[in-house]
Amino acid sequence: MLRSAVASDVEVLAELRATVMRADLERLGRYDGHRARQRLRDSFSPQHTSVIMSDGGLAGCVTVRPARGRQWLEHFYLAPHHQGRGLGSAVLRTVLERTDAQGMTVALNVLQGSAARRLYERHGFVVETQDPIDVFMMRPPGAALRVPGGRTEVQEDPAPHDPPRRRR
Repeated sequence: MLRSAVASDVEVLAELRATVMRADLERLGRYDGHRARQRLRDSFSPQHTSVIMSDGGLAGCVTVRPARGRQWLEHFYLAPHHQGRGLGSAVLRTVLERTDAQGMTVALNVLQGSAARRLYERHGFVVETQDPIDVFMMRPPGAALRVPGGRTEVQEDPAPHDPPRRRR
């Protein structure tokens, strides 16, 4: 499902970003195709990026890199025909299992009004701050996963001496 990115992935991932981000950026009055692609090109780091594979082809990507004592989750994109099938949740669970095992907080930003925000909230992310364009979120290690029906499931805390945490 995940493979390490290589430098030659940059253009296909830049195109994927422009496609996936277009509707949200247009809604916010900020879409510029060149700029959308260039942002990924400028920050692409193959050593921190995984390419999401499904059905024998490229389905998306996700980057997790260290930043200010946290892991920063960015460039998490799924091709439109792969969205809504549970693949994004599966990838996010895999990423969070790794960061939980390291005892690391994960931070990200999502555009205001983006459907992706619900995915992040279901996986224990909470809002730190926001502005008219971006919502900045964080998730401490071992945060609870919200499941349908309003219940919470406690994920294993990577530090066995700490009690599990619950979120509502």
